[in-house]
Amino acid sequence: MAHVLIAGGGLAGLASAAALGSAGHRVTLLEAKPFLGGRATSYALPPDTEVIDNCQHILLRCCVNLLDFYRRLGVENSIRFHREFYFIEPGGRVSTMKAGLLPAPAHFTGSFLTLHFLSMTEKLAVGRALLALKREPARRADLDRITMLDWLREQRQPPRAVERFWRQVLVSAVNEELDRMSALHGFQVMRLGFLARSDSYEMGVPDVPLGSLCGVEAWRRLPAVEIRMRAAVTGIVFGQGRVERIETPEGPIEADHYLSALPADRLRPMAPQLAVNWDAFEPSPITGIHLWFDRPVTQLPHGTLLDRTIQWFFNKTEGRYLQLVVSASRALLKMDKAQVVDLARRELAEFLPAVRGAQIVKAHVVKEARATFSARPGLEVERPESATGYANFSLAGDWTRSGWPSTMEGAVRSGYLAAEAACRALGEPARFLLPDIA
Repeated sequence: MAHVLIAGGGLAGLASAAALGSAGHRVTLLEAKPFLGGRATSYALPPDTEVIDNCQHILLRCCVNLLDFYRRLGVENSIRFHREFYFIEPGGRVSTMKAGLLPAPAHFTGSFLTLHFLSMTEKLAVGRALLALKREPARRADLDRITMLDWLREQRQPPRAVERFWRQVLVSAVNEELDRMSALHGFQVMRLGFLARSDSYEMGVPDVPLGSLCGVEAWRRLPAVEIRMRAAVTGIVFGQGRVERIETPEGPIEADHYLSALPADRLRPMAPQLAVNWDAFEPSPITGIHLWFDRPVTQLPHGTLLDRTIQWFFNKTEGRYLQLVVSASRALLKMDKAQVVDLARRELAEFLPAVRGAQIVKAHVVKEARATFSARPGLEVERPESATGYANFSLAGDWTRSGWPSTMEGAVRSGYLAAEAACRALGEPARFLLPDIA
């Protein structure tokens, strides 16, 4: 049984550990922080003990590897799936989008025709573009060289359809604006999430704090995996074609194989000899806004808000505690907490009338300045493969070439690919990555 040392306890490192541990390898995972999950985690909010997520993270049913990872940990039943998407216009009018009786890719036809926030001309234009999106990947090779907005303009999409449908769906999924987003990733989200299967769009929201999904307790069913918290990696010692050891404040650690699941900016100073164009990875931020009201302000479980800065809200506790999400939130990084909370309240009141008479009891703002990498055109070829030029060293992380953009699914995919690279190097090939649904 080989010993594999994993640096980093985000989703990528945890997925690698779960795969390798289930394959019979002895795994030691080092995480510098006192919690697991990386950017998808939760913590107690001082001064009380209420546990909140750093930001609302959701998944779709097309995220097959993330769901497989949750099954390995026995927490898959903690995800509640929703069949309805609620699009809300300023003024409060709600349109519901959900699958009907027709098979994919026509499953949204019935509800799509009833959406209030687009005109019939705009709906027909979106429909034509969706059909083109299904055909075009087999016809053209330039999708990673153009932006999603470039492609939408090619398809003559009306400006309001771009803003209210395409932007509303894709910016939240890829965490980048349409004029900075590779069309390759925009296509992937729409193809897998909206066109592949009649249920692939269904949105999974955890019923428990994110930290509970992959916390230490969840690892009891994988006894071959040892997790060490507050265990920082300070250096990687490279030898002739191999890694010799990992350095930590407590001393060096040796293993048969080493796997880095560190973010690119953390790995860069420790591994400058890797053939990686580190400067290619520009961060894209996400802002999470937590608001507690003195009374319920909505009965909806969630909603996407049109034409404003705030993109989504999620009803966390009886309509009193809402979590708001702004993806690609560069403008909010310059604002202080009070300004962000004031903006959130003003905008939310336009969609949920009950907010106008409610008082905010408590508010918390989380700005993840480096939440994901910017999925810009041309980046895909810069993302490194799992296998490196060092025989006993492999890479994981949502920034590596996982086949997905920087999402939880992308992170887990990268972890499975790195585990496969480790098994090949150890002479015990194994498959962990599940294929996409289409």
